[in-house]
Amino acid sequence: MISEKMKMLVKNNSVIREMFEEGKKLAKTYGEENVYDFSLGNPSVPAPKEINETIKKIVDSEDSCKVHGYMSNSGFEDVRGKIAGSLNKRFNTDFTSNNIIMTVGAASGLNIVLKSILNQDEEVIVFTPYFMEYKNYINNYDGKVVEVKCKEPNFEPNLDEFERKITPKTRAVIINTPNNPTGAIYSEEVLKSLSDIMVKKEKEFNNTIFLISDEPYRELVYDDTVVPYVTKFYNNTFVVYSYSKSLSLPGERIGYVVVPDEMEDSENVFAAVTIANRVIGCVNAPALMQKVIGECVDLKVDVSEYKKNRDLLYNGLKELNFECVYPQGAFYLFVKSPISDDKEFCNIAKKYNILVVPGSAFSYPRYVRISYCVSNDMIKRSLKAFENLAEEVFGKKYNKT
Repeated sequence: MISEKMKMLVKNNSVIREMFEEGKKLAKTYGEENVYDFSLGNPSVPAPKEINETIKKIVDSEDSCKVHGYMSNSGFEDVRGKIAGSLNKRFNTDFTSNNIIMTVGAASGLNIVLKSILNQDEEVIVFTPYFMEYKNYINNYDGKVVEVKCKEPNFEPNLDEFERKITPKTRAVIINTPNNPTGAIYSEEVLKSLSDIMVKKEKEFNNTIFLISDEPYRELVYDDTVVPYVTKFYNNTFVVYSYSKSLSLPGERIGYVVVPDEMEDSENVFAAVTIANRVIGCVNAPALMQKVIGECVDLKVDVSEYKKNRDLLYNGLKELNFECVYPQGAFYLFVKSPISDDKEFCNIAKKYNILVVPGSAFSYPRYVRISYCVSNDMIKRSLKAFENLAEEVFGKKYNKT
């Protein structure tokens, strides 16, 4: 008999993963070239060639025990130092290795932060729409999710609602910018206002409130848009980062957490997050990939391919009357469902072998998420299927060439 918590998780398995599995079944039936799977945020741009070259170099040239052995639960000190130096150069921060903890991707980073700060029934504020696993991560440590709706059409946080929903039990706030699923980027003005509210509420309730900035898409931005670095605005900020998207390494599970010196009781917090890395079962981030990151810390993938995909899909869907959020970053389109039931719209789309994810999976019904981290050729081929879908849901004929 499985636990009560797991019963609920099994019952409500990830919609994204279900769509991904559905796509594999459809591909067997109709042929892979006739299925348009926009469900999973799996990078389509290859990792920089230097990554594989560095892996080979490290494995061939270094002592095997050092390459694959244990290290501090916080990670190799030299790698942490290189990451700190890169951040200092790019964002005018003042970090050292003692501010960086290497993690098993951003998911693990979020979990060790939440384990370190959450007491039972304390509240964590999230802005809808949000990555669905936040709710599960918070529930892992018996916290309570409090949702604040973003404002359309730009999907910036509703700061009036945010201020009203902060209570004496508020322990943390999670932000995700660039955002999954909308592609929105929070401006410096928004971050300053959000931080001012949190400082005011900390004083009012005489209680520490942490800001957790989840940043796996930081490097995936378009049109020269700037993503502000959040530690500049609020002292009690964790930055959770992953190389899954910025270096196209989702399966390697490598990232880090930043604990700034300005954070209240920062030394104890750093120690707690480091120990949480061990006690949740990760022990440490993968040794080989830590060393690879140390050598490749300033590399990035070529985002021009994602930009080309964004422009092709966005313009194609707009021509078909779909209402889309114009994404500044990440690799998702958030599209308004033409019918009130976003899940039903996803089912209709499947008739045309189009796989998209309902917005209700992100606590934001009436929209769907389309991942454009796919081949440009697939997007071109999918536009006729989207045209057929549009003709059904809008009840009109499109004469496109």
